[in-house]
Amino acid sequence: MEKSKVIFGNVQSGAVYKKAVKSKAKYAKKFGDDSDRDYSARVVDNEYIGDILGVKNIAVGDAADGTSEGFDQEKGIIVGNIRMGFGHYRISMAIASAANALGYVPYWMDLNSYKETTCTKVISAQNDLYSKGSRISQKSKLFNRIVWEPLNYEGFRKLSYNSADQKNAELMAPVYRNVPKDIPVVATHVWPAQAAIHAGMQNVVNAIPDNWPMALHYAEGSIHTVQTHYAYQGYRICNGMDGDKVLKPMPSDSLKYVGHYIDHELVSNIEADCARRMARKSSGKPMRFLLTIGGAGAQKEIFAAIINELMPDIRSGKAVLYVNIGDYKNVWEDLKKMAAGIGDVAETHFNDWNDTRKFCREALDGDVNGIHVFCHENIFEAVYATNLLMRSCDVLVTKPSELAFYPVPKLFIRRIGGHEQWGAIHSAEIGDGTLECRDIPHTLQMIRLFLEDGTFLGDMCGNIIRNKSLGIYDGAYQVVKIAMGMRS
Repeated sequence: MEKSKVIFGNVQSGAVYKKAVKSKAKYAKKFGDDSDRDYSARVVDNEYIGDILGVKNIAVGDAADGTSEGFDQEKGIIVGNIRMGFGHYRISMAIASAANALGYVPYWMDLNSYKETTCTKVISAQNDLYSKGSRISQKSKLFNRIVWEPLNYEGFRKLSYNSADQKNAELMAPVYRNVPKDIPVVATHVWPAQAAIHAGMQNVVNAIPDNWPMALHYAEGSIHTVQTHYAYQGYRICNGMDGDKVLKPMPSDSLKYVGHYIDHELVSNIEADCARRMARKSSGKPMRFLLTIGGAGAQKEIFAAIINELMPDIRSGKAVLYVNIGDYKNVWEDLKKMAAGIGDVAETHFNDWNDTRKFCREALDGDVNGIHVFCHENIFEAVYATNLLMRSCDVLVTKPSELAFYPVPKLFIRRIGGHEQWGAIHSAEIGDGTLECRDIPHTLQMIRLFLEDGTFLGDMCGNIIRNKSLGIYDGAYQVVKIAMGMRS
């Protein structure tokens, strides 16, 4: 049965299907339909994180049509992703890291990087629209309340939304044309999973990121994995995905709980990194806060307030700031205007990957003072800098997005989109993060608690170590094992 008409046995209305068909037709008219193209697929080096994670890229359309070259069909595993913010890239890096640690060869396949293809044009258009909405939501409380929160919280939740996505994903399938069909695919966004299924890929795992169950993330024909038991129950019964209707559930073999998707480099060093945090606290060394600004470059006013609050403590040697502004250099110019004096005391680490990696290595056991600002134009470096900095920080300050699941003490600032609040709730319940601080005064209150009271840091470090013993952070390993096991 066509995937836009029936979703896990739940028949969609004629109106829903007609709307899905129109959505595909609209994109095909705007960007073309390249279903008849025989795009080449080649394995090439990844010069940015290849040496760290053993990653190679899949280049599409850069050689003669029909070319298929360089795939290891025994140990190769595709990490299918898109750049939409930083979150899906970060989860992809976790999967690649786990695959590399388990002895496999991860192939990076970013469906938003093949500019010649209809696939990338469709994704880029939707990505631009989402980023615009995200930025507006931060500036307009009315837009956020009336449009953005309901869309992220209930709009994406509906099976009807999945119906349209499935149709649109048919336009994305050609990029897989010359990828060997039995190589496992782990998709960290639903579109690479849906496109892979439409293209005939035989072993597809759909690694769902969110703790709030949304039909947006369904890719029927794949094995779906989730990071929490709450998400498992919601996805299994399609909870709330068609109003109050009791829907047919997913088959049990289509959904698996695996735990959090975390990089091997972070999981394997949890005990040592937490011990360093507690040693710094007990010896009175400055507390290190890592502020990470995501791909939309939003929430600058919150970060500026934190910097202004901590500036006296930084000058007196009680606090240290790491600030990763990703690939948004304009954010640095804004922060210099919003946080008085930051330009005078901050050391910048801009577009020097070797310098950033050196700083992160030395910060593990060495002393750090002042403010350090990181910015990298390359997307791989922009995202992975946070992962490297995470190990030597004491507290990660972030919105409750994909970073809500990482094994580091976390202070959650205001969310972007209603679905994100459930990441903070989960983290607070397992004890490795705070409640979501929904305004600046509560954020600053939590900053002072971390700085002046050892209870928060000590409890979180203890909980992180206990969570590791329970396998809560083993999700990336489990996803890779499921994907590689599908062939047998």
